[in-house]
Amino acid sequence: MKRIMAMAALATAAAVVLTSCAQPTTNTTPSPEGATTAGGQNITLWLAGGDTPTALRDYLKTTYTAKTGGTLTIEEQAWPDLVAKLTTALPDENNTPDVVEVGNTQSPTFTNIGAFSDVSDLYAELGGDKLLQSFVTVGEVDSKKYTLPYYFGSRYMFYRKDLYQAAGIEVPTTLDEFNANVAKLAEKNPNKIKDFSGFFIGGQDWRNGISWIFANGGDLAKKEGDQWVSTLSDPNTVKGLQQLQEIHKVASNAPATAKDESPWLYINNEDQATEEDKSITETKLAAATIMAPGWAHWSIGDPVKNDKGETVREWNDKVFGVFALPGNDGKPAPVFAGGSNIGISAKSKNQEGSRELLKIIFSADYQKLLGENGLGPANSDYVDSLGTDEFAKALVESASNSKLTPAAPGWATVESSMKLEEFFSKVADGGDIAALATEYDAIITPMLNG
Repeated sequence: MKRIMAMAALATAAAVVLTSCAQPTTNTTPSPEGATTAGGQNITLWLAGGDTPTALRDYLKTTYTAKTGGTLTIEEQAWPDLVAKLTTALPDENNTPDVVEVGNTQSPTFTNIGAFSDVSDLYAELGGDKLLQSFVTVGEVDSKKYTLPYYFGSRYMFYRKDLYQAAGIEVPTTLDEFNANVAKLAEKNPNKIKDFSGFFIGGQDWRNGISWIFANGGDLAKKEGDQWVSTLSDPNTVKGLQQLQEIHKVASNAPATAKDESPWLYINNEDQATEEDKSITETKLAAATIMAPGWAHWSIGDPVKNDKGETVREWNDKVFGVFALPGNDGKPAPVFAGGSNIGISAKSKNQEGSRELLKIIFSADYQKLLGENGLGPANSDYVDSLGTDEFAKALVESASNSKLTPAAPGWATVESSMKLEEFFSKVADGGDIAALATEYDAIITPMLNG
């Protein structure tokens, strides 16, 4: 998952039955010398949100034309509308996009109803086992590959070096140390800040909160036979929830209603708050530590004017630092992996052209361009293109042990129901974890298989 999804049409999606893909057609546009069997097919790629920079979009267009003689049209879809639009477009062979970027947690909803073409025969050529396997898993059904990883992101910790130093706190090396350190930070509150958090994590922020579940060997759901079941009441899951509840009690003053949106607002300096900051919250420098996707570093630092006269944040190494959330096994704690998958619509009339586009996307040149633009390449051979700065190192380290939400066909329904936000908020409020877990297992399990 990449972001919270507004999916009023999701129930319809689960009922869509897609037949085998239409036979690809060719047009009469002459192919350039050395062109592939795509034969000048004109295709459309749907990209979700603005994460893919213009330079990369231009590269895809020009390279596709040079390789096939056809035209690639790229259309950007807003994340909140994506599932509803795919639900309508994918079954319609006359209006379907040919190639689609889809959030990694959205992928099982569509792969399980036959919305994407089988690309198993391309798997080895596109990277094979070098591709991020957790993303491969959510794109497959019965070992057949339908969507493959497009790029990855990961969540790690941003912290105030000045506050850690003032409180005599070191960067932790285990999860237990982290839990203890953020409690000490909150207690010492070196600058005597109102509503200060040693670690700011919202009560409804399950996307960051599940790291404690994963780190203790728990999960949100598992498959038993042919059915998926919710596992909130599993002993390992409960252990993680107990640690998280203690953090809410002694280390975080984040509202019980807060999600994972804009936590960086609570780590910047109060006297440097921008007007945008003030429009969202009046509380500044309210946290010594936050957890956020790697790109959040662009929103952390000192406010400066860019060449367009816009106020932007400039990272200050003397004040801010990053580290991967540690686990208790010498490895980074498993965190929720962000990013996207990509696949070919089963109803596309341009199967060959679409396959050629996938070959371009998974080529060494494009994979390196992803990394150079701060997006984790799908192929592990090219992660060094991310660079060597502290953000790249934290991204690679935190992603090395990352996990995705369960690959259940109804997982998108679970997310859209907001039941996880509801459950985690009640845990944060000090509710009886065992009783809550049993209650919400009964609610979530039927959704997983819908």
